[in-house]
Amino acid sequence: MTATQSLPQVQECSVSSCSYNAESNCHAGAITIAGDHAHCGTFVEISFRGGLDRAGLVGACHRSECKYNEKLECTAASVRVGAGADVADCLTYSAR
Repeated sequence: MTATQSLPQVQECSVSSCSYNAESNCHAGAITIAGDHAHCGTFVEISFRGGLDRAGLVGACHRSECKYNEKLECTAASVRVGAGADVADCLTYSAR
């Protein structure tokens, strides 16, 4: 298991409608990448902003065919989230 300190950081999130987004930065404690197109499973669009006073991390990745996935954890140096196949996708995703 990866220590929290070594989890990859969300370098940028261009999904301004996400309630964890503040000035193109993710403030979720940790995001999950899942779904059939590397969707940010933590994306939420509600009427208020939330999150922590630090940049978000990648807590889990359910995309086993991603070259950065090792035992369901992301090994990329950092990730970018933005519009892809959906409004909030992992733009760092790359198939093996």
